[in-house]
Amino acid sequence: MKIIVTSIFVQDQDKALKFYSEKLGFIKKEDIPVGEFRWISLVSHDDREGTELLLEPNNHPAAKEYQKKIFTEGIPATMFGVVDIRKEYKRLLENGVKFTMEPTKMGEVTIAVFDDTCGNLIQIVQK
Repeated sequence: MKIIVTSIFVQDQDKALKFYSEKLGFIKKEDIPVGEFRWISLVSHDDREGTELLLEPNNHPAAKEYQKKIFTEGIPATMFGVVDIRKEYKRLLENGVKFTMEPTKMGEVTIAVFDDTCGNLIQIVQK
């Protein structure tokens, strides 16, 4: 068994698609109409057949509440791995990404956190 899709709740699928593709550099893999919403998934530029990130609409009250609470508590919704966190931090800053935590060494890893503008905090990590 392996993880093939993971999802993140977003407030606006179009805004999220633009942010995750244009600012972060992920590649759109699927964009399929499903009722009033769409199945939009992205993959890493370096692993186009790897795990897909699904931009899941947060229209359900439980999803909205969950997303709001973890954001308010400063809890990242997910984590992306990077090879060189300082280089990635600089690249993302240049792309207009707003960080809530600059690269910080925590034991064996270095992490940074940014706001995805769609209701989530996202953590990047270098092991």
